[in-house]
Amino acid sequence: MSELNHECGVAAVYHLPTGEVSSLCPPQGPEEVSRLMPRMLLDIQNRGQLSAGMTSYNPNRLQLIDTYRELGMVNEAFRLNHRGKAESLMRGYAGRAAIGHVRYATCGADDCSYAQPFERHHLQKHKWFSFAFNGQLANYAQLRDKLLAEDDHHLARATDTEIIMHEISRELSGDRRLPLVDVMRHLATRFDGAYSLAMLNAQGQMLVARDPLGIKPMCYAIEGPLFAAASESVALVNLGFPADAVRSLGPGEAITISDGKIEVERFCDQPRRAHCFFEWIYFSNVASTLDERSVYLSRKTLGEELARLEVASTDENTVVVPVPDTSKAAADAMAFQLGVPSVEGLIRNRYSGRTFIEGSGDRVAKAAAKYTALPEVLAGKRVLLVEDSIVRSTTMRVLISKIREIGHAKEIHVRVACPPIVAPCFYGIDMSTIGELFAPKYYQSEKPSEEIFAEMAQEIGADSVRFLPVESIARAVGKPTDQLCQACITGDYPTPWGQRLYDVALENYEKSSEESAGRTYEAATGNT
Repeated sequence: MSELNHECGVAAVYHLPTGEVSSLCPPQGPEEVSRLMPRMLLDIQNRGQLSAGMTSYNPNRLQLIDTYRELGMVNEAFRLNHRGKAESLMRGYAGRAAIGHVRYATCGADDCSYAQPFERHHLQKHKWFSFAFNGQLANYAQLRDKLLAEDDHHLARATDTEIIMHEISRELSGDRRLPLVDVMRHLATRFDGAYSLAMLNAQGQMLVARDPLGIKPMCYAIEGPLFAAASESVALVNLGFPADAVRSLGPGEAITISDGKIEVERFCDQPRRAHCFFEWIYFSNVASTLDERSVYLSRKTLGEELARLEVASTDENTVVVPVPDTSKAAADAMAFQLGVPSVEGLIRNRYSGRTFIEGSGDRVAKAAAKYTALPEVLAGKRVLLVEDSIVRSTTMRVLISKIREIGHAKEIHVRVACPPIVAPCFYGIDMSTIGELFAPKYYQSEKPSEEIFAEMAQEIGADSVRFLPVESIARAVGKPTDQLCQACITGDYPTPWGQRLYDVALENYEKSSEESAGRTYEAATGNT
């Protein structure tokens, strides 16, 4: 599903000054534990490939916290392919604590000033902080308009990250010295949306928090004096933490580190849960475990659901072909259940990047450059092409054309391990208008019929197309439906501002004005 723009990834690491040294600490010692950050960011590179950066804390330098950020992937940003330059960076930004970020832009421009972490300097150390953020505030426009209406305020960037920075600063203003968990407690009353964040200040205090609904993931682990957190568990397991020591931070919970102590506290009591189901079916690394559910096992179950619902006849000429790479687990499971081979009829150029993480441009040309069809595998075959989702259908059309014209397949039957996407996302996935989506023009609320499936197949050039029903998602993820955010496949949003923005998007769609209106959450006003 290379058409879907990613979210972002957040990481944090801290070696407490206890005198004890963790076995996972780098050879340079606890005061340079920040050297672990590029490795952690590499493991969540799947979440953002536009920019990477980190902030470190070192009480022995003039810049108590110092931030480095650059455009490009982690290898490029941290110059990991150039030993001398990478070593210079690691020495220059060495610290006993660090937060890091990989970004894809769901809001704001593609330039370095939008890269995270965001650092705010101040004369007072407790007001000098840096933070990294994954998610999106659905009430961005409301918060923006309120800020701009007060005094002589000005915002330099069109992004909710800057809004969060100013809202944190507001909590730290004056003579108050609030504990960081109380800062989050206050922010939660004003934020509507999805967020996981890591914050570090010039006193050496750290905060890691997850939104009250648990929309965005956050995992953490502790081994002796070493604490680490990341958007996905794989980044912690690959540092050397035992898998059973890695835990998911609970919705509405925050971890604070202050005066050498680690505490886990709840900052918001919200009985509802709304975990983003896309984390399991696409966004997260297949090796990760989120909220006690394996990403791999979820995708395997999706494939079994596809097999259970399969209606096409199979014979010795039938093959299952995954769209690389996130569809492979589902495709393999589907093929096993059907008793037919799963083959790599499409090869992805792993050096071409992800189509829409590269920014704007000719999407069709970029998609075409990414995949090669193998006629040796596909010629004369009835192909069950497994994809994890169809969002805009650009890539799918290119793939079908390649499989038919270059691969010489006899038939192509598209099987999608996700229900049709009929509504935008306002919580961190870059699909904010209805008009950009493939499915809504065929139907929105009612269940698709055989006639609708036939029309969809004809438009993308397939012999047939099938999607999973909504109820398959909860079974695959292993969570009750009422604990998942499925807004993009149901139109039912877990927050008031999400539902409000959907009403705006529907109105724009009916007026056919979405293209000129831009992203729904950027165009909406605080009075919507």
